[in-house]
Amino acid sequence: MSETAAPAEKERYVRPLSSESRGDAPARGRLKGRRILVVGGGQRVVDAATDPIGNGRAMSVLFAREGALVAVADVNLASAEATVTKIGIDGGKGVAIEADIAKPDQIARMIGEAEAKLGGLDGLVLNVGIGVGPLGLQGANADDWDKALAVNLRGPMLCCKEALPKLAEGSSIVFISSIAGMVAGSRLPSYDASKAALGGLMRHVALEGARRGIRANIVAPGLVDTPLGRLATQGRPSRGASPTPFGRQATGWEIAYAALFFMSDESVYVNAQTLAVDSGITGIS
Repeated sequence: MSETAAPAEKERYVRPLSSESRGDAPARGRLKGRRILVVGGGQRVVDAATDPIGNGRAMSVLFAREGALVAVADVNLASAEATVTKIGIDGGKGVAIEADIAKPDQIARMIGEAEAKLGGLDGLVLNVGIGVGPLGLQGANADDWDKALAVNLRGPMLCCKEALPKLAEGSSIVFISSIAGMVAGSRLPSYDASKAALGGLMRHVALEGARRGIRANIVAPGLVDTPLGRLATQGRPSRGASPTPFGRQATGWEIAYAALFFMSDESVYVNAQTLAVDSGITGIS
């Protein structure tokens, strides 16, 4: 009896990188004349020689490329300035602002400075989030919980409270959350809980903002190849091995294009919604 060879296993599909995925698609003027504050527009440095672009920097550069004046706020001023330099090299215009939104007294200054430097505000992106403490509920403690919620939830709330009266009619607010707010996975209860609660905050901001045509929506990234993501993988190697429907992690540019949709008039009738940018992890996995 002859033996029959087992069929070769089909190679896993890997979604190719488009020009948008790489951040080299041509601009189309989608934000011409807009004045946008990106909170968290710098990025962590893990390996300066190999770091990919982070979500906040990609959004800042992309918005400016599409015609917006951009204020880049970050707890690390040098990082915010590096983003502004990249904006300038790319032909856009931006200003850097130092601010720590875990400190309430710095939020009003940040919003006021952005409004003054840009000549008004038409858009606000809240790209902030930290995960602190040991993994699991048994490793959680009150101090780490308070630190995470101060940045991930209280900070965005205070930013919206301060910015909403100053935003022009028809403006857009985009919260950068995480699919950790939709499905369990980060193993950091404070992070998961704060990102889930961000949905409630977003819906309330959308409710109040609707009176003046101000929209609020969430972009919820899945696994993204950013410096912060690589740092997270160092602490939890299983993250890097997690399967995704498209066979790879997202790029920071792919998150930026989702935010661009919400910031532009292409989404003018979309309000109080959450868009998961995760290749389908939350829907089909």
